[in-house]
Amino acid sequence: MNGKLEKLLIACITEHKENVYRLAYSYVKNSEDALDVVQDAIHKAFASAGSLKDTASIKSWFYRIVVNTSLDFLRKHKKIQVVDEITMESYAQGSEDTYTNIDLERALDDLPTIYRSVIVLRFFEDMKIDEIAEVLQENSSTIKTRLYQALRLLRIKMIDDKLEEVN
Repeated sequence: MNGKLEKLLIACITEHKENVYRLAYSYVKNSEDALDVVQDAIHKAFASAGSLKDTASIKSWFYRIVVNTSLDFLRKHKKIQVVDEITMESYAQGSEDTYTNIDLERALDDLPTIYRSVIVLRFFEDMKIDEIAEVLQENSSTIKTRLYQALRLLRIKMIDDKLEEVN
């Protein structure tokens, strides 16, 4: 790897470190596992940096590595999600100033991965449709379709959950 590419990669990782961690966490649901995923993704990025053809797309290239590394982690661990102490405390009764939407989080977790990825990248990472398409290596129209399907599934799930609460 040449020095210029190495500096670009370091700058990309440094600039997006919180977003990348949040992206990994959205898949693995555990802070230590998310850190492991990010560390593994960084290692993979440096190991395969020579395959990067266009340095202008380094961000989406690195996000794709993080997504794939997260999915690999879930496959290896059979989607068993252990909740860490910080998350558990935020769910505990009596926690102050915690406004997380547990219903939305559960509904997101229930979505198939192809839909959850699009939702997380669009609304939590604030990526544009074209950027998501690049990260997930799909065309933009496929991403739009998945986004609308995911939103429809989320809406149905949230309405069903609310109806169950009422009954």
